[in-house]
Amino acid sequence: MFTNQFFNKKPIHAWLLCLFFVFGFFADRNYANVPAAVVSAHPLATAAGTKILNEGGNAFDAAVAVSAVLAVVEPYASGLGGGGFWLLHNATNARDIMIDGREIAPLEASEHMYLNRDGQPIPGKSLNGPIAAGIPGTPAALVHLTQNFGQLTLAQNLKPAIQLARDGFKVDQRFARTLRYHEKKLAQYPDTAKIFLPDGKLPVAGDWFRQPQLAGTLNEIAKSGMNGFYHGSVAKELVHSVRKAGGVWREQDLYHYKIVAREPVQFEYRNTRITTASLPSAGGLTLAQAFNILEYLPLDKDDSDNQAHLITEILRLTYKDRIELLGDSDFDQVPAKKLLSKGYAREQAALIDPEQAGKSILKQSIVNESVETTHFSIIDKAGNRVAATMSINTFFGSGFVAGNTGILLNNEMDDFSKGRNIPNIFGLYGSHANMIAPGKRPLSSMSPTFVENDKGILIVGTPGGSRIISMLFLVILDYINNNQMDPQKLVEMPRFHHQYLPDFIQVEPDAFDPGWIASLQAKGHEVRIMSQKWGNMQLILFDKENQQTRAASDPRGLSDTHY
Repeated sequence: MFTNQFFNKKPIHAWLLCLFFVFGFFADRNYANVPAAVVSAHPLATAAGTKILNEGGNAFDAAVAVSAVLAVVEPYASGLGGGGFWLLHNATNARDIMIDGREIAPLEASEHMYLNRDGQPIPGKSLNGPIAAGIPGTPAALVHLTQNFGQLTLAQNLKPAIQLARDGFKVDQRFARTLRYHEKKLAQYPDTAKIFLPDGKLPVAGDWFRQPQLAGTLNEIAKSGMNGFYHGSVAKELVHSVRKAGGVWREQDLYHYKIVAREPVQFEYRNTRITTASLPSAGGLTLAQAFNILEYLPLDKDDSDNQAHLITEILRLTYKDRIELLGDSDFDQVPAKKLLSKGYAREQAALIDPEQAGKSILKQSIVNESVETTHFSIIDKAGNRVAATMSINTFFGSGFVAGNTGILLNNEMDDFSKGRNIPNIFGLYGSHANMIAPGKRPLSSMSPTFVENDKGILIVGTPGGSRIISMLFLVILDYINNNQMDPQKLVEMPRFHHQYLPDFIQVEPDAFDPGWIASLQAKGHEVRIMSQKWGNMQLILFDKENQQTRAASDPRGLSDTHY
């Protein structure tokens, strides 16, 4: 049994009640008879979280189990070779904390490592192979969560993932489609192909998929904690395989990896408290700016066309600041106080013309739609909450499995700025604040979030690369301004996006009528209907009035067009 002053832990006994595994009741001084819930992007991960709660674990134990199982059953979206942010809430003392398990740049990394002699990016170098991988943070986060906040042992929390990796699970349609679309990438490296193309064949839906090497690494972590990944035989194999294939990791990189516990960004909008990720996530500061600016604008909820125009202009301004000012605040000075101030929001709002689109400067960039991440949300019967977003960046990360570890490495180094006017895979630019430096964390869009007012509580987040922040902005607005209390309608709502550059509004296919698009074009906006929908939001809503908890999973996650 682990103890921690931050969290008061009591045994939990829960039972399965419905599809989203809603169960139990938490005894909070403000609420009574409130069911708990687990919701994730995969039913096996949701079931694992439920199992841990049934066995006496709390929400933080369940978060470890869900994170680890997603690494096994969604290897294209997250994993032990990546990182993430875990936003935690303690119901007893109402304190929040963000566990920063973001990847870091290796010690041999440098500002110009992905550029040629002319200062131009070498195609694919920051995306493919071990040279593209930052030092993973997910294993450290799982150990940290268990030891500091959990009630069970690490072995108990990792047991469901170990069993699924060792014994296997049936490939579902989404996994099969993803494998098919990325077969060429997976075939590049022998240790990757051995796992994902067994006997040279592409697994199809219904096939049994096993990862015994990954099970072995999970076992090492279960037995030895941090030493099971960042020291010893696993660490040596990781570094040996990475360097042999042209990467720059050292054992020292792994030895020195540290989790950082950070204060989340917290702000209010219309009597609603929003708690979300802090730097190196751009989400918190960008969302806070957006809502602060909104307070100084005439947002008519009955005029959807005008709403879209104003929201677009808010996103244009806030994403401009993301590009120019944000990075790892442990390395570079970020003017967070100014960005969060009401005075600055008033100045920004004054720049918005209610009748005419603004203009973004610099050259255009290409929007790449093939990106992936994962999110889950949990509330336990004690009222503890977790919102967690994890990633290896693009589908299957760098494509490189490190030797016999079974670990598929991230390509998060692409999230750093590589030079002036050079966008990353998401079309995002950056400044010196996000340039590569040894030990530095790249800027991220992952934004696990809590939203609370008199009506209820949202525990929410989503994958979606640069669009994560705009998705959350739209959902939180719908919840607050439109009193939307149906969680399924929140996750299903149509989406549009603007990120300063490229200077056009991105719109989901079949989401908005021609009149809506024409009204924005009349104000000077370029509107482009994208080829695919985006996001895979996982949301829990606790209705305070009815003392009910409901969970919703984004149907886009099961869509044939969501790759």
